[in-house]
Amino acid sequence: MGKSTLLDDAVAAAEGITVLRTRGVESEAPLPFAALHRLLRPVLSQLEGIPTRQADALRAAFGETAEDVADRHLVFLATLSLISVVAEDQPVLAVVDDAHWLDDASAAALQFAARRLEGEAAAVLFAVREDETGQFDPRDLTLLTVAGVDESAAEALIADQVGTTVAASVRAELLHATGGNPLGLVELTRTLSPGQLAGEVSLPDRLPLTEGVERAFLDRFRRLPESAQSLLLLAAADDSGQLLTLTRAAAHLGARPEALDAAEESGLLTVGDGGVVALRHPLVRSAIYGAATSSRRRQAHRALADALEGGSDEDRRTWHLAASVAGPDEHVVAALDETAERARRRGGHEAAAAAWTRAAELTTDPQARAQRLCAAASSTLAAGRPVETVQLVRAALVDADQPLLRADLLQLLAQVEWNTRSLDEGYRLVCQAAWTAAASDPGRARVLAMLAAALASFGARSLDAPDPATIVAPPADDAAAHERVAGWLLDGFTAVLSNDWSTAAASFRSAWDTPIGPHADPHLHHNLAIATMHLGDDARAIELHDLQLQRARDAGALNMVEHALTRGVVFRIATGAWGDAAAAAQEALLLDRNLGLDELTPFPLAEIAVIAALRGEPRAPARLEELDAAVRRHAPRGAVTGLVVGLASWAAASQPNLPPATALRHLERIELPVMRGIAAMDRIETAARAGRRELAEEWLEELGAFADGTDMPWARAALHHCRGVLGGPDAEGEFRQALEWHARSTRVPARARTLLALGEHLRRHRRRSDAREPLREALDTFEALGAGSWAERARQELRASGETARRGNDLVATELTPSETQIAALVRQGLSNKDIAGRLYVSPRTVDFHLRNVYTKLGISSRTELAALALDPA
Repeated sequence: MGKSTLLDDAVAAAEGITVLRTRGVESEAPLPFAALHRLLRPVLSQLEGIPTRQADALRAAFGETAEDVADRHLVFLATLSLISVVAEDQPVLAVVDDAHWLDDASAAALQFAARRLEGEAAAVLFAVREDETGQFDPRDLTLLTVAGVDESAAEALIADQVGTTVAASVRAELLHATGGNPLGLVELTRTLSPGQLAGEVSLPDRLPLTEGVERAFLDRFRRLPESAQSLLLLAAADDSGQLLTLTRAAAHLGARPEALDAAEESGLLTVGDGGVVALRHPLVRSAIYGAATSSRRRQAHRALADALEGGSDEDRRTWHLAASVAGPDEHVVAALDETAERARRRGGHEAAAAAWTRAAELTTDPQARAQRLCAAASSTLAAGRPVETVQLVRAALVDADQPLLRADLLQLLAQVEWNTRSLDEGYRLVCQAAWTAAASDPGRARVLAMLAAALASFGARSLDAPDPATIVAPPADDAAAHERVAGWLLDGFTAVLSNDWSTAAASFRSAWDTPIGPHADPHLHHNLAIATMHLGDDARAIELHDLQLQRARDAGALNMVEHALTRGVVFRIATGAWGDAAAAAQEALLLDRNLGLDELTPFPLAEIAVIAALRGEPRAPARLEELDAAVRRHAPRGAVTGLVVGLASWAAASQPNLPPATALRHLERIELPVMRGIAAMDRIETAARAGRRELAEEWLEELGAFADGTDMPWARAALHHCRGVLGGPDAEGEFRQALEWHARSTRVPARARTLLALGEHLRRHRRRSDAREPLREALDTFEALGAGSWAERARQELRASGETARRGNDLVATELTPSETQIAALVRQGLSNKDIAGRLYVSPRTVDFHLRNVYTKLGISSRTELAALALDPA
């Protein structure tokens, strides 16, 4: 009669197409991946064709194994990959009715797949009520709004229902009142008397569609025998379509066997092939269930729970039990706890949160109630629902008296704040959590205090928060390794805040030199890597972030994959591994986009913009514009804010042909010490060229204090380089001392710039032959880096010294998209399409689609030819 009929028509026309069908069921809202399982069940035999980790995640999500789903994005990707594999044989049409009633996990998975069908011989059709979308988000999908029928169709529909003449004015009023809804026309027509249809008796004052149709269904329901009414109430309460469950539950309520016949004859319920029960329309359910008293509803749910006892559908039984009680019940609470834990392991975080929330409602002990609300809040946070997390945490804090539980709740609030709202408020809450835990568990408090100090080192501030360094005493000398590491990290981050670089360096190095096991608190491993940023310890930073990346890939922890990629890029930029840096940033960017994490894209886009600017690419301005657009849509939040602002400012200042004064304005926006150090040479040189010598000397003094405190070779080298640039009495000596320190550093671009600066100095002082050697070496390095504008500057200096400068190998210019660029890079590394699909979180068919475009644009036809090309880095 409407959207479902349109879907049926599409399926009937789908010749030579594999059709997969499912529908949202309101009673299945708490059952994770229930609708997705129905959709994919006919093709699960083809799971061997998708990456193993994805297949394992899908089996775990469907409860076929006892394994945990490490990251449910793997389930989403497995859905896409499986559809892609099935589509290799013949096109696939996935049909999803009543999408507004999909369980949350299925809705997320199906929307993820539907938005990423690029290059696939597949389509997904969703049907959803326009005024009731639930968790289904139709944004970015092609929409077709189903309008009402016109007058001639309305006339035909009404004629099918009645055997009397219907006045034209009555037809017009019915058409207007229902908006042309076919079901409304049919049902409302049935409620009218012959006199009303003929126009001889006035129609009711109001003919609202939903109320009128529900009233028509309810009138029909109330004319049935009591046992048939009981059976229909059970069907409305369950709506799972299982005839055996329905008849067993009806027997528990004393309904006679003929009740099913009466219900079918009423037209309110049908029994299809295979014993599948369906109510005539969703409004039948709302009418019958809504009209029942609360005690009758509870009786119906209890009967359904009893009917499911001993079966395999334990979660459905638990939810019927939960709906059957009006007050505290420890037996039901225990069942909900088990259901929540099963949902959590399967990646159904929304379902887990719902189960723990209902369990909390049925719990009498305040502490136990707060503990369950805390578990629910953790699940909503994992599901990406920060507003619900805050609501649950605040409800739990009302009852939570135990210090460690309160600390857990405060930390959850803090995570919401620093990730989605305010870094400062997140910092304040972590400090409060640490203070709350200090007396009960100093070790836990020390980790929280360390986390607070780390946030502060990236710009977090709060006037009413305790100093993290004062919250808990230092660990004993003979304390466990992980406790001593937490203490050293806390000391190091605290020292960063006061620019006490010698203490920071000593503390961080002690932490790095103390082994802790892989199962230590994740915050320790995470912040051991973060600490490398403050000293600019490039080699250690790359090592630790690469280790994080490998562990994240092995565990399928996609958020940590993105985290490790983007942080590792910062150091690869500094060391001149720009090809690897660009590849990692592109991978992070594609990962963010493929997973729908658009709010994370400014970070990798900023890194890409910096690389393009340092290379002097023609596309550098466009990269910066793309970054600016992303920042306008999704302003960076949390600890990455200073990094993104610093990178963006550095990229803006490094654009070609920019006046020094303009470049300096951009560089003055860099506040985070991490970024001030990486861009130190640019900042001080630009200030000097802009005629701001006092500012250059101020920044030089800042760099000197850092170099003296940390004794980092790159900082010593930059210090001598900048002294030479500022034109001291022995500029040549400063440049040569800088080169001695560069020899102990991994920052190749900085060394090349010092060579260039030395060559320029010697040539200006008429020592042209002496200038050639450093200029040649600088040119070779810049060409190896792909730093086109710097290479051209060195080439001009070399010509001015009297030597003809040869030009490096021409690179093949490309106009590849970011996806094509990344796939081309991974193919050149020797990865297969299936491996690339697993790395980028797309389907193998999508990889093949982009690779064909790469071949076309580059005028090649094989992976071997692609590997042999000297591509212009993108």
